[in-house]
Amino acid sequence: MDGEPRIQAWDRRVDWWLTGLAVLFLVAYAWQVLDPAMGEPGATLLEAVVTGVWIVFGLDYLVRIWLAQNRWRFVYTHLLDLAILLLPMFRQLRALRVITVISVLNRQLRDDVRGRVVFYVVGTVALVGFVASLAVLDAERDAPGASITTFGDAVWWTLTTISTVGYGDRFPVTFEGRVVAGSLMVAGIALLGVVTASIASWFVENLRKAGERIGDELEDEFDDVEGQLGQVLAELRAISARLDALERDRHPTT
Repeated sequence: MDGEPRIQAWDRRVDWWLTGLAVLFLVAYAWQVLDPAMGEPGATLLEAVVTGVWIVFGLDYLVRIWLAQNRWRFVYTHLLDLAILLLPMFRQLRALRVITVISVLNRQLRDDVRGRVVFYVVGTVALVGFVASLAVLDAERDAPGASITTFGDAVWWTLTTISTVGYGDRFPVTFEGRVVAGSLMVAGIALLGVVTASIASWFVENLRKAGERIGDELEDEFDDVEGQLGQVLAELRAISARLDALERDRHPTT
């Protein structure tokens, strides 16, 4: 974060640890969702892992507030992180805890996005799609009248939603599922914007480099032509000097 050296130092110290916890969180949550018939003590253990990691993320947020030089400004500029942490406290929004993973993993990908646009876009689509599929399946599976009842249904719904196609054959009926849907729609639009901007930037940069390359080549060719003209002029001067010498020899002065 610009202007917050203590937060930057904290991030450098804990980011990779939090990334590992985020991956553990995602694995545990995915296991919970994809294997709902799991018995004890496995279910309790997974719930403890998910809840524990979520609490660690919350503590990380509190530490970053404490380290901030302007704490109110930090809270104001990180409202999304705060919402991601607070909303899942409500039972009906439990699935939204998985979105915390994106916030943490994004810290590892925030630099030089355009330079790694292919990796970033592919990784982001895969992560957001997987997280959204899990979250909407968790929210919808047992709801009356739900059309998203299997992981395959959830993946298909995610693909049609994030691509902004929206066939309408699968749709969420719960409040939590609709929150996930709204977030995914915004993510899809933002993703298309990032891709478009990155492609446009790539074209502009390559056109600029091509122009510079052509200019350098023309300059080199001009230098070569100038050098050749210089040699021709030098030879012409030499020939003229020899002709003058011959003319003097033929008509010596008396």
